[in-house]
Amino acid sequence: MQTASDSAHYDVVVIGSGFGGSVTALRLSEKGYRVGVLETGRRWSDADFAAQGRRDLLWAPALRMFGPLRLSSLGPVSLFTAVGVGGGSLVYANTLYEPHDAFFDDSAWASITDWRTELAPFYDQARRMLGAARNPCTWEADDVLHSVADDLGAGATWTPVDAGVLFGSDAQGEGADVGDPFFGGAGPGRTTCTHCARCTTGCPIGAKNTLPKNYLYLAEAAGARVHELTEVVGIEPRAGGYRLTTRRPGARRSPGPVFTADQVVVSAAARGTQELLLRQRENGNLPRLSSRLGQWARSNSEAIVLVDAGADRGYDRGIAITSSMRPETHTHVELCRASPQQESGSLVNVPLVDGGPRRLRRFAVEHLREMPRWVQRPRGASKRSIQLLVMQSLDNSLTAYSRRGRLRARQGTGQPNPSWLPVAHDVARRFAAKVGGRPMSMVTDLLGKPATAHYIGGAVLGATAEDGVVDPYHRVFGHPGLHVIDGSTIGANLGVNPSLTITAMAERAVALWPNQGEVDPRPALGEAYEPVTPVPPLRPVVPEAAPGALRLPITPV
Repeated sequence: MQTASDSAHYDVVVIGSGFGGSVTALRLSEKGYRVGVLETGRRWSDADFAAQGRRDLLWAPALRMFGPLRLSSLGPVSLFTAVGVGGGSLVYANTLYEPHDAFFDDSAWASITDWRTELAPFYDQARRMLGAARNPCTWEADDVLHSVADDLGAGATWTPVDAGVLFGSDAQGEGADVGDPFFGGAGPGRTTCTHCARCTTGCPIGAKNTLPKNYLYLAEAAGARVHELTEVVGIEPRAGGYRLTTRRPGARRSPGPVFTADQVVVSAAARGTQELLLRQRENGNLPRLSSRLGQWARSNSEAIVLVDAGADRGYDRGIAITSSMRPETHTHVELCRASPQQESGSLVNVPLVDGGPRRLRRFAVEHLREMPRWVQRPRGASKRSIQLLVMQSLDNSLTAYSRRGRLRARQGTGQPNPSWLPVAHDVARRFAAKVGGRPMSMVTDLLGKPATAHYIGGAVLGATAEDGVVDPYHRVFGHPGLHVIDGSTIGANLGVNPSLTITAMAERAVALWPNQGEVDPRPALGEAYEPVTPVPPLRPVVPEAAPGALRLPITPV
C-alpha cells in the first residue's frame, strides 16, 4: 500500500542513469533544478563486482537476478544492454571514439546544422569528464590484428584505443590508490588499472571511469537524488507537468512510489526508451508522440565474431578493448577480451558459417559431425578466445514496435539490417589462420539474429514531428516538458562505439537549458531551429583548474 511518503516531487525527473541520464542529472543540478533520477537497476560498488558470482551477472528480476547485463531479442537482432545505477558505463568496454564524417553527414539529420562543428566542444568536454586516455599496453593479440590490417592494406589505420580507464603512470604502476585525478578534489579517490580484463562484467578495483565515479557522483554531490530499483511504467500529463508511476523490478503486481515533476527527461537507453514511450502512446498517456517513434532504430550495423586459439594465449590480460583498425572506409574492427566472468557464454559459440540461403544446412553438413572438436570448454575460455567487434556506418535500420507491451522489431527503411558481415568473417578467418585457431560466432548469428551491444535510435532527432520524435534541443514533439536525452535520439549508424557521442549530445542538449527560474533561450517547441548560446550553470561543481572543468563555448551552437 502506498503512503504519502512514497511520493516525491522534483523540478526534473530523469528516467535512467546511463550516459544521457547522468550528464543530465549533473548539469541540471548545477543549474539549480531539484533533480530525481529513477533507475530500474541496483547500485554496484567496486567490492560488489569483486565478489560477483554467476547469479550476480545477469538481469532477470523474475528469477531474483539483478545483475548488470540484460540479454534480449527483438526478433531480427539480439541485444546486450545494461541495467544498474550508472547504466551502460558499468559494463561497457571503455572505448571512446568520435565517429567519422559519414555519421555527421547522414541525411537523417545533416540538414539541421553542421553537427561536427556544433558538437566539437561537447566531445572535448565528454572526453575530459570520462577521462579518455590512450591505452598504453598492447599484447600479442593486438600484434596479430595489426598484421591482419597490414594484409588488408589497412596497417596505417591500426591504433591502440582511447579508453575511459585510469591507467597508472610509470611511477604509480598497477593497482595504486590515488587521489581524485579529474575533478580537483570534487570527485572520488581511485585505483589504477591492473589489466584484469573484467571491464565488461564490472571493474572490481575502481579503475574504470564509470558514471558513478564522474557525472553521477558529482550530480549526487550537487543534490540530485537517485532512486534505485525503481522502474517507471507510466508517464501521465498533469497540470504543470507529469505524473510517473513505478514498480519494483520483478514485482509486477505491487505498485511502487508515484513521482511528479515539472519536466521529465527520458534517458532509459534506446531499448528502454522505445519500450516505455511506445507503451505510453499505446495506452493513451502520450497520444501526440510522433508517428516516427520506433523508426530508424539501428544496430550500429554490428557483428561480433570470435577466434578460439585452442590453447592458453593469455587473452585474459588487458582492458576489454585494446586496439582497432579500419579495413574499409565504413568499417571499424576492434579487438575485444571477454571477462573471465563470462566464460560460460562460450558454450553457445559455434564454428563460423557465412550467411545466405541454407545457412543451417551448411552448418550441419560441415560441422555437426565434428562437434566434439569445436565445443568449447568454459573453464579457461577467456585465456584462449578473442572477440572481434565489427561496426559499420552504413544506412541500414530496424523499426521497433510494441507487441502486447513488449518491444519487438522488423526490418526498417534503407538497406535491411544485415544478418552477417562478410568483412567480419574475412577478418576472423585471417586472424584464426595466424594463431592456428578456429573462427567462431555466437549461435544467435547462425540463427540469423546477430547480436549488438550498441542498439541506438528509434526516438530520433528531427527538424519537425514528421522527421523525428524530438526537436534539435531534445524536446519531445507534442508534449511540452518531456525530453529524450540518450542513444535513442541518434538517427544514423556511427560505425564506432556510441558512448562518447551520447555523452557529447547530452552535454550539448543540457547546456542549452536555462538556469532554474531564468528565461529559456531556445525557440518555442515546434519553431524552426536556431543556434543558441550555451547557458553557464549557477553552481558548477568542478573547480575551473581541474581537467574535468566545464568549458562551454561562448558562441551560439
